Amino acid sequence: MQPKWLLHAEGAAIFLACLIAYGHLGHGWWWFVALFLVPDISMLGYLHGAKSGAWLYNLVHTELFPVALGAGAVFYRPSLLAFALIWMAHIGFDRMLGYGLKYPTQFTDTHLARV
Repeated sequence: MQPKWLLHAEGAAIFLACLIAYGHLGHGWWWFVALFLVPDISMLGYLHGAKSGAWLYNLVHTELFPVALGAGAVFYRPSLLAFALIWMAHIGFDRMLGYGLKYPTQFTDTHLARV
């Protein structure tokens, strides 16, 4: 099996796991729908150029920060776990569709493939 398809499958698994966890927490689905696309606001960085756009997009679309938010939420503020799950679900959904982290050349150059 090609690594690209494994990365897509991982994205799908992350997306599904976040949906299940979010549903288990019992938060309103309207929050999920309302906030699901918020990370894509980071694409506005491309208005300043490809290098800045890629940097901002990658900062918001790496799993590091929602995982840290989720871990911190468990210990300090459990209500933030819902936001971490929505954020991570967004990243998983993007990976499932083939949208990866961006190279500073242009928006369509990603670590998964050329989109």
